Amino acid sequence: MSNRLASSASDYLLQHAHQRVDWWEWGEDAPQHAVETDKPILLSVGYASCHWCHVMSHESFDDAEIAALINENFVPIKVDRQQHPDVDALYMAATQAMNRGSGGWPMTAFLTPTGAPFFTGTYFPPEPRHGMPSFRQVLEAMAEAWAERRGDLVESAEHIVDHLTRASEPSASDESPDLREALDAIEADFDMIHGGFGRSPKFPPATVLDALLVKGEPRAMEMAQRTLEAMARGGICDQVGGGFHRYSVDAGWVVPHFEKMLYDNALLLGSYVRGWRRTADHDAGLRALLERTAYRTVGWLEREMRTEGGAFVSALDADSCDIRGAVFEGIFYAWNEELLIDALGEEDGRWAVETFHVTAGGTFEDGLSVLQLRGRPDFERLDDVCARLLKAREARFRPATDRMVVAAWNGLAISSLTAGALVFNEPGWLELALDAGRYLVETHIVDGDLRRSSLEGVVGDSVGAAEDFGAVAESFAALAGATGDASWLRHAERLVDRAVELFGHDDGGFFDAADTGLFDRPRSLTDHVTPSGTSALIAALRSVGLMAERPDLIERADAAARTTWGAVEASPRFAGAALTDLLISDEARRGLKPATVVVTTDDPFDELVRASWRLAPAGSVVLAAKPDAEGFGTLLKGRGERAAYVCRGTVCFDPVTDYTELKTPLWSRA
Repeated sequence: MSNRLASSASDYLLQHAHQRVDWWEWGEDAPQHAVETDKPILLSVGYASCHWCHVMSHESFDDAEIAALINENFVPIKVDRQQHPDVDALYMAATQAMNRGSGGWPMTAFLTPTGAPFFTGTYFPPEPRHGMPSFRQVLEAMAEAWAERRGDLVESAEHIVDHLTRASEPSASDESPDLREALDAIEADFDMIHGGFGRSPKFPPATVLDALLVKGEPRAMEMAQRTLEAMARGGICDQVGGGFHRYSVDAGWVVPHFEKMLYDNALLLGSYVRGWRRTADHDAGLRALLERTAYRTVGWLEREMRTEGGAFVSALDADSCDIRGAVFEGIFYAWNEELLIDALGEEDGRWAVETFHVTAGGTFEDGLSVLQLRGRPDFERLDDVCARLLKAREARFRPATDRMVVAAWNGLAISSLTAGALVFNEPGWLELALDAGRYLVETHIVDGDLRRSSLEGVVGDSVGAAEDFGAVAESFAALAGATGDASWLRHAERLVDRAVELFGHDDGGFFDAADTGLFDRPRSLTDHVTPSGTSALIAALRSVGLMAERPDLIERADAAARTTWGAVEASPRFAGAALTDLLISDEARRGLKPATVVVTTDDPFDELVRASWRLAPAGSVVLAAKPDAEGFGTLLKGRGERAAYVCRGTVCFDPVTDYTELKTPLWSRA
């Protein structure tokens, strides 16, 4: 038996396709059915690798009596938040507003047939527990209230909608924020002992790290480098297989929440590449650690996250089975002394116990430890040990994979892989980026629009969000520069032009999503797990504008950047991408404008190209192309054989043929 979800392009929805609940996917049909049947809507939002989503699904939605209760009284809609980030954002705002700031997944909301929320929550247990009602009790109460007190519910929903609509307008500021004060505020939250910001739980702060790396000032560099090192050494980093888990449950990065998300790793790969670029040569130990972390992240992406079509899937679950078939979070990644010695032998096993801080009592649960990197081990021996542990770990039951391909997250991965490829001289990384880019072009671009997601090569119906258009356009501009293939630039131009049409706001900024008729249109200027849609589009407009010689795009980015001033002023730590852009603009005002570097060469990995990627100031673009390449406007006009041509703003410098001479045109303030 299966329901309407059986043909869905979402692993999360497919997990519910066998249930007796008469689920609908998000769209126009379900609300229309609710109007026709005069039933309220039960909206359930989650994602495939969500632990508590699995728990509630098993406890409640698999239950035949609960399913019958739902079907009789509600129109149930199941939403994958990764497919519909606008729906998730809107109803999460309602959930938090109605629950004193508390929210999360699974999200459970009861709506009028027109979509207005009148009751919201998250996980509900099958029986009353810890002051929470059971899910059955909630369903019965909502059904009774709809039957007997509908007027009150509708009035309450109208008040909630009015409140959310008024509260959704972001704080505005007529003046550019004081960047020194913004950095001071970030420093006030810095954890001097463990790195990172704030207390537990502690999330990887990729966009903030990128902001701190822009100017290279000592105190900003210390915060960035200490955090990058602490995460690379901590349990949040998979010391055996590479890549990062979702977040740390403690302040010391010891025990993570074990999901591994593409967006985290795509962003962090870029941060480690930029951190390596900014770290001085004399700090060889830190540079080696940052480089190794980047390499191992790419290794994990290639080994465990690629589809047959060359794109990257969304996530690995936190849960897996032990040898008895019982499900535990993190069991796939945990070790003790006995397990290490069994996999490595006595000598290397005991070395691993010390190197990875595996304690007798365990740093995790049940005497098990999450591996952390201690001291300064010999990397050659460390890599050999990790390879053997990885082979041993492959015999365990693997966490499930969320196979959905999300356009924005692939765009982030493409950008980071492209930068890493040129910085570390790794042509294979560029091929990975190109494969993912080709997949997006062939699968996700449909009739001129970018679709949000696909599964197994089948694209979904939803048009991408602002973050999708921004991240993918920026990544295509990077591919154009790295390959000298102007077709990537044409794709990028079309995406940013379409994004301005779809998402543009009257104040010069952007909405997060296209207008789909929801009671409010989400618009957040702070970063969440990824840069805000506005920040993603600002970055894309700037890079495409430089590469395509289109000042109109730069001006549009400037207008959008002004709408972020209030967010940066109010919460700089949660607006890292916008802060990065403002810091780059501040450097430009001080004479260090982003560069447009054109290298005429037949070799995309020419040392002039690689040096340009390593040295160029933040916000710069690099184009490596044959002198006769077409499609790049005047960038190649009159250029000779093998040389680097650097222009910053309206100032162009003499061509350079020796990569050691690039620093002067790239970094002299003019």
